Parts: sequence; structure tokens; C-alpha cells
Amino acid sequence: MGGSTLDLGFRALALGALLGSTVGVSTAALAQQSTPQQQPPTSDPAQAVPDAPAPQAASPLKALGPVTPGLGSSSASSSTTENVPQQAPATQPPSSSKEVQTTPPENMTPEDIGPKLVEYTTYVEVPTTVKDPKGTPIAGLTWRDFRVYENDRWEPLKIFSVDPAPLSIAFVIDQSLPFSVMARVNESLGAVQGALSPYDEISIFTYNNGPRRWSEFTGAQGNRVPAVLEMAKSTGRDDLVPINGGPFGGCAITKNGGCIDSNPTVQQGGAVGNPSFISIQKEIHTLNDAIFAAAKELSTRPQGRRRIIYVVSDGKEYGSKATYRDVLRYLKTNKIAVFGTLVGDSARWGEGYVSRLHLPFQMYDNRLNGYVLETGGILNAQGDVNGIERSYAQLAQEARNQYTLVYASHESPFDSRYRKIEVRVSRPNVEVIAKKGYYPSGKDQR
Repeated sequence: MGGSTLDLGFRALALGALLGSTVGVSTAALAQQSTPQQQPPTSDPAQAVPDAPAPQAASPLKALGPVTPGLGSSSASSSTTENVPQQAPATQPPSSSKEVQTTPPENMTPEDIGPKLVEYTTYVEVPTTVKDPKGTPIAGLTWRDFRVYENDRWEPLKIFSVDPAPLSIAFVIDQSLPFSVMARVNESLGAVQGALSPYDEISIFTYNNGPRRWSEFTGAQGNRVPAVLEMAKSTGRDDLVPINGGPFGGCAITKNGGCIDSNPTVQQGGAVGNPSFISIQKEIHTLNDAIFAAAKELSTRPQGRRRIIYVVSDGKEYGSKATYRDVLRYLKTNKIAVFGTLVGDSARWGEGYVSRLHLPFQMYDNRLNGYVLETGGILNAQGDVNGIERSYAQLAQEARNQYTLVYASHESPFDSRYRKIEVRVSRPNVEVIAKKGYYPSGKDQR
């Protein structure tokens, strides 16, 4: 009994010691956890424990940046990603078609977008009129009847059309005509509007000693056209016979070495360095300047219209600042054709053919004929009022209903040299009227 009591005492002492050691270990562990200690750096990322984020003050609101579909604005997404861990995007199935951006992004210059594609057009348009031996236009021809040659090389036709084209007409009236001829021209001007269609447009020019534009391009059937034509009428010139000899030919009164004479057709020879004779003053007919002024206005008209300069004149030319060669080059560069009605001396039978000849150092008696032949226009000669009125309707109809031949030039678009054109028709005894050539223009490059 006593032995068993002692045994029980020893067991109680051993259990107490065991419990005391356990409590001491737990207390030391708790004390070690409550006291922060710096952990040594470790190379294993799985064992590194990040610190908790420190509290931060709320940032003020900012303007939203560009909005990206699915992500919001750039400023909102950047501020959110600082505190919130990014989630892996969901996997999307591969797309079978590639997205193509059809419009350039905003706020970008052409240099940023990339190179620009430029197409150089080499198509050449040749309006053509075909007439029989009696001068009647021939209709019903097809593209198989025409062959076009540029610089003696055959060019296949790309476009062939017989549709009537709207006209842009610069109507030029010669006011240096004699009284009687000018009166007939003034009387015929009332038929100009009747020769045009509602789709046409017209501008009025006159010239005597220099050109003058009376109106800009306006609708051919508007009320403005007859009013402007009425204002543009003139009396013409008086053909006086100059006297350079005898008692009536000298200068009885002089002023500052010059002759004072009411007759404007004579002038003192002192103007040329010799006061001992009187030279006859030459007539001024500025046909070149008038055609050039009309051509500059026509060059601004749209490409879809047929550009026509219609001249009513006797064809005389002298005293212009512009030369015939320069004006003709401008016409051929800007696709302008010259049509005309000859009146006065150049309209007489026989004399009209002689007036085409030019004597050196003399006035050109018929310079209009050269413009018409080179540009593919048509010239008509009429002496009376009825003939002049008929010529308006005839030439306007022929200009509107020409065959339109279009081919692709084999020459370089950067070459500005003159190119000769020849149009042939597979019909016997016909007259082919077309321009003789052209100069390439930068306006055709697009």
C-alpha cells in the first residue's frame, strides 16, 4: 500500500515536469511570433511572403484617356492595375479572317499613314467629224471604221462614243469690222441663244484694240445671255482712205514733234526717225489676244464638257501681244477647239482663199483659218444675215455631235513634247476633221 502511494507520487512529479516544459515551449513560441524579426533573404520565391499593402490616400479624379474596348480608359486601367492584380485574359479562339483597318486613324498626317498611290492616266480624247464631198456630216459609223495614229504608230481605241456632249462656248465677236459688216453681225446675234441647248454654257468676249470679257460662263438658255449680247454690240470702224501725199497729206500743225491730225490712219514719219515723210498707220486686229483670253477662261471648265471657242470675224490679225505659236500651244494643251464664221472680205468667194496666203512683213488677212485647222474645228464663210444665223446652229450642232475617240498613248506621261495625231476612216471620198496633235498636260495626271 505504501509502495503504491510512493509510486503514484513519483508519477505526479514526472507529469508536472512534462507539462511545465510544454507550456514553456508554447510561451517562447508565442513570444517569438509577437516580436518582429528580419528574415534572411532566401532564393526560393515560393517561401517569400509579401508585406501587406500600406493604406494610401484617395487620388483625385483625372480625365479619362482613350477608351479601349474591353479595357476601359487608359488612365482608369493604369490606376486600377496598381492595386488589383491582373487576371489572365480569357483564351479566345483563333480568328479565321484578319481584321483590316479601312480608315486611317485620327490625328495622323499623310506621312504617318504611309505612301500614296498615284495613277498616271494616258488616255487621249480626239473629237472627230466626218463629212462627205458635199460637206454633210456622215452618221452611223462604228469604231471599226476608225484608226488613230500617234507619232505614226497605231493606237487601239479604248473608248468610242457617239453621245452628244454639253458645250462650254466662249463666244468671241470681232468689233474691228467695217460699219456695214458690223451691222449684219449685230443683227444676227439674236440667233446665238437658239443654237444652244439648256445643258450648254456660254461666255461673251469682244475685241477691237484688245480683248474684253462681258460675262462669265452662264446657262445658255438664261435671260442673261440676250442682255449681254445686246450690250456687246458695237458700230465697227470706218474704212477711210489714208492720204500720205499732197496738200491734205502733210502735217500743217505739229505738237512736240508729232502730227496733230483728226485722221487716225496716218502718223508722222518722225515717229520712226524721219520727219520728212508720213507713214500710214497699220490697222490693229488683236485676234491672238482675244483667243488667248477666251482660252484661259475655258481651261477652268470641267473635263466632261467640250471646250469650244466660237469666233465671228474676218480673220485679220495684227498688233497682238500674244504670238500665234504660244496661243496654239495653249489651245492644244487644254483640249480647246476653235470654230468660226468668216464675214467681210474673207467671206467672199475666191478672195477668202487668197486671204489665207501671207506676205512677209504684212498683216495676216486670215489667221483664223490656221487656228481652226490645227485644233479640229470647223470654219464657215457667210456674207448675209441669214447665212450667219444658220452658221450658228450648224456649227453648234456639229460640235456637239462629233465622234469621240479615246486611246491610250504609248508615250511617257512625263514627256511634254508635241505629239502628232492622224485619224483615218475606212470610207472613200470623205473628209476627216480632227485635231492635228496635242501637248500633254499635268492636269491629266490623277
